[in-house]
Amino acid sequence: MIISNDILEKTCKDMIETILFCLSDATKGTIYRIGKMPNLQAVRITSGIRREASDEIDWGLPEVSDYNAPGKSWIEYRDRPGHVLEAMGWCVERQKSWTADDPYEDIRSVRKQLSGEIEDFHHMEPVLVPKRYLYGDQLGTLVYPLDCAGRPIWQDSEYVVAAVVKIHFKPYAIHRGDRSTKLIKKLSRTLGTELLSLHIRETLAEAQKDLTRQRLRSCNVLAHDLRNTLVKLGFICTAINTEFGYLREQWEDQVEKALPEPGTRKALLDRLTRLLESRLPSLNGAEDLLRLGRTLVREQKELAHLSPMPAAGLKWLEHQIRPKWMRLLSESDAWSADREEILEVLERYQHSSWLGMSEELLEKMQHLPEEIRREWPRLAYVDFTADKLRTLNDAIRFLDHPQLSIPHKHQTRKILASLRAIVEMIPEIEERSNRIISSLRNGGASDIDPCTP
Repeated sequence: MIISNDILEKTCKDMIETILFCLSDATKGTIYRIGKMPNLQAVRITSGIRREASDEIDWGLPEVSDYNAPGKSWIEYRDRPGHVLEAMGWCVERQKSWTADDPYEDIRSVRKQLSGEIEDFHHMEPVLVPKRYLYGDQLGTLVYPLDCAGRPIWQDSEYVVAAVVKIHFKPYAIHRGDRSTKLIKKLSRTLGTELLSLHIRETLAEAQKDLTRQRLRSCNVLAHDLRNTLVKLGFICTAINTEFGYLREQWEDQVEKALPEPGTRKALLDRLTRLLESRLPSLNGAEDLLRLGRTLVREQKELAHLSPMPAAGLKWLEHQIRPKWMRLLSESDAWSADREEILEVLERYQHSSWLGMSEELLEKMQHLPEEIRREWPRLAYVDFTADKLRTLNDAIRFLDHPQLSIPHKHQTRKILASLRAIVEMIPEIEERSNRIISSLRNGGASDIDPCTP
């Protein structure tokens, strides 16, 4: 990834600040950058430590660490016989998190293995970035890192690890799979998106070198403030939309219960998958079509496990599902007997995408109180942005409804309430940005120093 050190450090600080703000039991956060393949150089970018009994954060890299620049290469921290096991190796190779909720039994504590001293309670989360977005048409030429047995890692994964987030906690304040680890996982996904976005923006920044010194200074001030706004919006709005997506998933489960026949998205996709899998064996010898069919099976199953917004689901149908079916039907006779049913199911899926908002269906869902069945779909199909704070408040109140029975509703409410506090800060940042824009529009030099808070 091409990201300048200053921008990378600022983005990482915003990420750590967001997590420490949302999780009162978190005491420290550190983010490690994972370099390009196959070396995967792991370097500690920044650490933030919460001051005792306050929300102030001290920044820097105060203690000695093997991961301080120039960091450690993959062959130094990967799992290998006769060497200590590192949580970093686990997170990078397996692309999975590591939670030390019992430091006395932490088998990947380097300090414990070398000197018998325990470390503190912490959680490490890899930040994943899709390969196809980062490497594009270079995917076929990638040189993958090797494990100690000489096997390439990540070859069958859709992602690469761009960074690793480590959050320390007060003793016994964290457990595997609890709300804290889930929130860190969700925010790490948005960090991956932000790193990719910054990578793209950095490649375009070179075009601004010919600007005058004063214009460059003013534009840098503007970019500085706007970047803060965009980063916070990216982290917070994405995290909030994930929770709205959970409400949508639970609502569509209720819709499925109310239908007299299998007509939901999931049921239709399951039917398409069964029809597809039943004829795949007959494609032996037609390797291109067989690969296409297997890809279609995977994409249909993936879509069936998601609850996208209706427009996004239709886009997926039109750009990924339907074209592959059309090619299979036109180049093979394997599904000739099922052709009409397949086309009918594809058409029904298009209509089913909006089923959750159907007034007619709402009247059939008498097993739910009227207040819930009217409010739930309104919130379930929201694409949250910073100007929809009222909708966020409605969702928090809705989750307090005593007759709403969904799993983890209290945890979801707590997450949304924590994120709301950050959303409320955004207008102040936008107002500052607008002052700078006004100064530029009037042709005067900005009198706002970029170092002024």
